[in-house]
Amino acid sequence: MLDIAVTGIGVISPCGLKKETFWANLKKCQSFVDEINRFDASLYPSRIAGQVHQLDVYSPISSRLVKRIDIFSHMALVASNEAITDAKLNLDDIDKKRVGVFMGNALGGWLFAETELRDMYMEGREGISPYMASAWFPAAPQGQITIYYGFKGYSKTVVSDRASSGLAIWYGAKSICDDKVDFVLAGGMEAPITPYALLCANTYGSLSKNNSNPKKAYRPFDLYRDGFVLAEGSGVVILEKIETAISRGIKPYAFIRGVGYSCDGYHRLRASLDTGSLEFAIEECLSDSGFNKDNIDYICLDGEATVIGDFLEAKALKNVFGKKLNDISLSAPKSMFGNLLGAQTSLDLIITILSMQNSLVLPTINFEEKDPYCGIEPTPNIVIRREINKALIISRGRGGINVVLCVEKA
Repeated sequence: MLDIAVTGIGVISPCGLKKETFWANLKKCQSFVDEINRFDASLYPSRIAGQVHQLDVYSPISSRLVKRIDIFSHMALVASNEAITDAKLNLDDIDKKRVGVFMGNALGGWLFAETELRDMYMEGREGISPYMASAWFPAAPQGQITIYYGFKGYSKTVVSDRASSGLAIWYGAKSICDDKVDFVLAGGMEAPITPYALLCANTYGSLSKNNSNPKKAYRPFDLYRDGFVLAEGSGVVILEKIETAISRGIKPYAFIRGVGYSCDGYHRLRASLDTGSLEFAIEECLSDSGFNKDNIDYICLDGEATVIGDFLEAKALKNVFGKKLNDISLSAPKSMFGNLLGAQTSLDLIITILSMQNSLVLPTINFEEKDPYCGIEPTPNIVIRREINKALIISRGRGGINVVLCVEKA
């Protein structure tokens, strides 16, 4: 069993740029998905998204640095700053060689890359920024965070499609357990609302095309679902041992207790129709955390909102939990703001922790008609009150990557 405390939270999302705003808006049970208006997206099959607004207004990052980095690094820096402040982490009192940064994303930073490549073809090599080489690649946010704060500890970037930040959080927690570091900034960031990144995401084949009604587009487990909605943002948490938190006089939000992970080994893009691999990851997570099925109060669903994706997730849960599943609250709150791909699990963790703190289960919005083939009730449309002490977070990526985290309320 892992015994790693979450002591700080930082979040940048379509429904809020602060932890308090994020939570207050989620409780409204409304959609923050809109048409994309930053560029002409009229020819894209899916042209709706959850978009971050007014990042510059809330950002403490200098404009000089912002000009040298992609927006996904900018969001990660702001979220990291919030998490450090929230954890009351005095950077002058800690050994920065013992601070690690573990981040996950799926696409990298394309706004900077697209702009500079366009300039190169229009103006030649003199027109391209010297920061192009370091701004776009997936490890850039991790690097920018370590440089900005002077952290020099063991760190990693994980790229595993939608499971990226889930694996990054586990990797960071395990590194503390292995005594490689004392503190970890863990999470993810994603900025896919750019012309080329959106084009790549549309080839994914799993995005909703309900462009005429964006507020109703993302509807996990609903009979008439047609895919998930893309979103951008960042979530970062501070991890440390409980003893360290106590010595600093900090009360943790929650504990990372266990992880289960697997790969279907079936196809480079598609998940297997055999849910045995996902079931294995769930069982391994329960075993790793030392919990049994009767202990679980809440499951934060992956909620792909595709016909086959939701069916397979529901099938795996029913196979693992049986009738006990009826006693567990299920939901996919991401239906309110979109799916952040590689960063989504970090926001799912933050949502789960805030749900524990407030004894509330956030809903799956836009759930209007139950799919008899899924046969589950994912807390439709309204908040319900429930004490949540132990929860699972399910994350799946293309190619059959499965990651399940177990979280316990402090």
